[in-house]
Order: sequence, then structure tokens, then C-alpha cells
Amino acid sequence: MFKKLDEGFTCLNCGKKVHKLVTTSRDHCPFCLYSLHVDITPGDRLNNCKGLLEPIGVIKRNGKDKILYKCEKCRTILNCIIARDDVIPYTFV
Repeated sequence: MFKKLDEGFTCLNCGKKVHKLVTTSRDHCPFCLYSLHVDITPGDRLNNCKGLLEPIGVIKRNGKDKILYKCEKCRTILNCIIARDDVIPYTFV
């Protein structure tokens, strides 16, 4: 069950200030694409891992382009929808 949670934050990887996305939930940095392993279900913030999620590529799943992540702490592989303002490196495409 998706829980809409759109928050601004300071990226723990690159240090840039990240603003709310407004149209949907913000869950990663649009500049370096890093995220935090904080959710079990999108938006719930109930995951105890709290590791940095390193972007490792881009995949297409269910017709949507998604960022593929690997948690630096627990090594879990996750994915998340690309946001409209993400800066995707050419090496990912």
C-alpha cells in the first residue's frame, strides 16, 4: 500500500538541498540519485536498515523507467520510478 509522503531533505550522499516533488512523493536525490533504505512499503518509513541506496542502473518495469538501487548496508536490490527532474547519467541508459 503506497503512502504518499512528499518531503524535502538534504541528501546524505552529495549534500545538496532537495525540494518536494509536489506531483508525487520524493524519495531520492535528483542530482546524484542516491536514496535511503527507509521504507518497507513506499512511504511508510518503517525500515530499520537506513542504509544509503546506491543507484546502479536504469530498468524498464511495468512500462515505466525505474532507477535500480543496491543498499550499501544490507545489499538489498530495489527500484523506484524516475522523477521528472532526475539527472540520469548517460552510463545508465
